Amino acid sequence: MGRRRKARESALQILFQLEFNKPQIEKATDQFWKEKKASEEIKDYSNRIVKGIVSHQEEIDSLIQSLSDHWRLSRMAHVDRNILRIAVFEFLYEKSLAPAVIINEAIEIAKKFSSDEAAAFVNGILDAVRKKLEVGKDSSKEGEDD
Repeated sequence: MGRRRKARESALQILFQLEFNKPQIEKATDQFWKEKKASEEIKDYSNRIVKGIVSHQEEIDSLIQSLSDHWRLSRMAHVDRNILRIAVFEFLYEKSLAPAVIINEAIEIAKKFSSDEAAAFVNGILDAVRKKLEVGKDSSKEGEDD
């Protein structure tokens, strides 16, 4: 398993804890890393994901909700919701990552921490996010040649 996968899985576990103790970000990350051994690279990327999601949660959740037909974010399983948040954060703020890699990683994490049905759900939502972001990117380029 790669370092980024380990970082994503750690971020998922921290985000899950934060579902129940939202204002305790530093405490949750400190406690998690006291109990789990990982390289500084894994810790740094995981913490960047968690802090980035918390900082941009309204934007991330709004994008997920806008593409979640018949599913309110609050009704999604905690694990599935946070897998989606991690992937959407990476789409928006980790521009060096290929969308296909982000989606594949999210699917594999969903299979491991949730279910095959969740993996299909995550795939569907993230494919819609990818398409929406690509359309937005293409429309912003239209005015560049003027």
